[in-house]
Amino acid sequence: MEGANQTIVTEFVLLGLSGHPRLETIFFVLVLWMYLVILLGNGILIIVTIYDSHLYTPMYSFLGNLSFLDICYTTSSVPLILDSFLTPRKIISFSGCAVQMFLSFAMGATECVLLSMMAFDSYVAICKPLRYPVIMNKDTYVSMAAGSWIAGDITSAVQTSLAMKLPFCGDNVINHFTCEILAVLKLACADILPNVISMTLADVIFLVFPVLFIFISYVFILSTILRIPSAEGRRKAFSTCSAHLTVVIVFYGTIFFMYVKPKSKDSLGVSKEDITDKLISLFYGVVTPMFNPLIYSLRNKDVKTAVKNLMGRKLFAE
Repeated sequence: MEGANQTIVTEFVLLGLSGHPRLETIFFVLVLWMYLVILLGNGILIIVTIYDSHLYTPMYSFLGNLSFLDICYTTSSVPLILDSFLTPRKIISFSGCAVQMFLSFAMGATECVLLSMMAFDSYVAICKPLRYPVIMNKDTYVSMAAGSWIAGDITSAVQTSLAMKLPFCGDNVINHFTCEILAVLKLACADILPNVISMTLADVIFLVFPVLFIFISYVFILSTILRIPSAEGRRKAFSTCSAHLTVVIVFYGTIFFMYVKPKSKDSLGVSKEDITDKLISLFYGVVTPMFNPLIYSLRNKDVKTAVKNLMGRKLFAE
């Protein structure tokens, strides 16, 4: 492409569901309601894991990190999504797009690693219960949680910098709710093969490896549970990791369905599959973080007790 004919892009336009005004109104109410549930549910989990001494364990430390991560992830994208429902053509600056892309990618990558760390914690708790206090000491689980955040931030910084260094000299319309990295790469007027290779490597490290690690961990966990002689013992052991397993299935199931399913070719109009892709992405970005506190609180007696104690303290103080 001739340099003289290039127009440097300084901002992007987010389409969202601008072609479907009826859906915009419906989804604005739904997404706003779910975002409030996310803030409330995850906020309560963070508070109880901080203030209840009975929850000063590796599992609840990871759970607190997961709740904080979900709040950060949704806050990096949901306000932009809600604004896109109210504005027919939402404009975001080049730098604003880069920041939003970095935050969403970092939170997603961090959650992948954090879920695998939680699987390891469940493995040690069930398969090596006598050595659990030694293996999962405070220094270990704090380092595991911190490592998850650092790994997610580093890979996000690499992917975002590679994407934003590309020349954008023509179309600046992103057919998405947010600055989703794959949607942005489609607009570059240069060879994106290095970006594709880098993204593929990141997918292997942050999707394939954690999934394999979680799968192997649960093979050992289920094998150990099945060897427990009493039915009550098996039930208690399985209930220890059932909430985490449910979150893993919802989280990774949505990711793989979103990225592995066949994509339709670009067209001048917005096809039904384009809308499906957007709604699946919306489910991944909003519904999954809303499920996490519900799953852990509904299936966990310790969390229920901690919430009741916290509410009782407030009522007594008043």
